[in-house]
Amino acid sequence: MTLATGAAPRTTTSRQARLTATLWLGFALTVVATVVPFVDAATTRELADHVRAGYPAYTAREVDAAVAAYLAILATVGVLGIVGWLVTIRGAHRGRRWTAAVATGLLVVGAGLALTGLTVTDTSGDVGLAPAVAWFQVLPCLPGVAAVVMLWRRR
Repeated sequence: MTLATGAAPRTTTSRQARLTATLWLGFALTVVATVVPFVDAATTRELADHVRAGYPAYTAREVDAAVAAYLAILATVGVLGIVGWLVTIRGAHRGRRWTAAVATGLLVVGAGLALTGLTVTDTSGDVGLAPAVAWFQVLPCLPGVAAVVMLWRRR
């Protein structure tokens, strides 16, 4: 006896397609999060204004140096995040057993760094990273959570 549920059963192919799409979305959002601080530095200067507000005694040169340091840190984190997504995508595509564990570790590190940017204060007493820039660092964590759940369910 079979029961009709009205919905077609999900196939492994559709699960794999959803996982792949989620992983590539995380990759794309990481690229965006990596580029946003540079766009900000060239246009709105939200990060520079944030540094200037926290350290009013800083000269323009000191503000620019602080922004350059932030850009270097965010670019390094972004590149490492991009590499992490590519490793995870490759592992998932090949069906490697280690993929879920590696993705979980990368998510913990990425989310920790993103939350640090949103919450940790610097010597001025304000959060170190401008909130408008910091929220972009959180975006890749959302598909990261979904991907980790899918990877563990797949096992």
